[in-house]
Amino acid sequence: MSHEILVLGATGKTGRRVVRALEESGAKVRPASRTSAVRFDWSDESTWQPALHGVSAAYVIAPHDPAAATPFVGLAQAEGVRLVLLSGRGLDEVPPPFFAGMRAAEQALHGSDLPWTVLRANNFNQNFSEDIWESEVRAGRLSLPVDDTPEPFVDVQDIAEVAALALMSSGEHDGRTYDLTGPEAITFAAALKKISPTAELVKLTPDEYRELLLAQGVPEPETAELNAMFEGMRNGLLATPTDDIARLLGRPATSFDTYVATTWR
Repeated sequence: MSHEILVLGATGKTGRRVVRALEESGAKVRPASRTSAVRFDWSDESTWQPALHGVSAAYVIAPHDPAAATPFVGLAQAEGVRLVLLSGRGLDEVPPPFFAGMRAAEQALHGSDLPWTVLRANNFNQNFSEDIWESEVRAGRLSLPVDDTPEPFVDVQDIAEVAALALMSSGEHDGRTYDLTGPEAITFAAALKKISPTAELVKLTPDEYRELLLAQGVPEPETAELNAMFEGMRNGLLATPTDDIARLLGRPATSFDTYVATTWR
């Protein structure tokens, strides 16, 4: 086995940053996605073993289909691969069947004999500027089922650096679960104003949010899952910052102000 590290979802929001963080640390990286030279597709099990074969560790984003988790982890164990899994903070407090893929992936790791690390992250800073909420934010209006409960948004670059640290470790992070947050909690309204003083936050009810998502073509199961996530956030499930990033990286976690200054100015 080589010391090459596999990164799944290598063209995505976290994956491409994990690739860069590993390369900057001198690691040999095997980027994989549905469109990469090394192809990986959760819905095509024939792509799994070629991607995993010969690597020492892999960065994994939980599959949407929970049925994929156990066979993938079993294959990784047979190949002797350490896994670093990106998951969601507060997962234990969200009732089934929501986030079944994350739940199944964590359970599969706990039931395996391979070395693993789980990274449970809060909402990303970059959700405001990449994909999820970007078009609305740039239009000056963001509509979500939130209240004034604060959120310690986490920067994706911090997640990538923690992932690279765990992937390149000699075992000190094995069997550990880290909660990754920003250094302070701020409300969605405050976050939006930091990006643009004229931006408007529209606080939707869960029913209004459901109707909005359905009108946008989001499937009902995903709509219910997102509403469950926001309910947990309104209940303060994710509101308290942790110091895991600072302890692991030896520097403060990236603040929302720093994110805004480097992304929106």
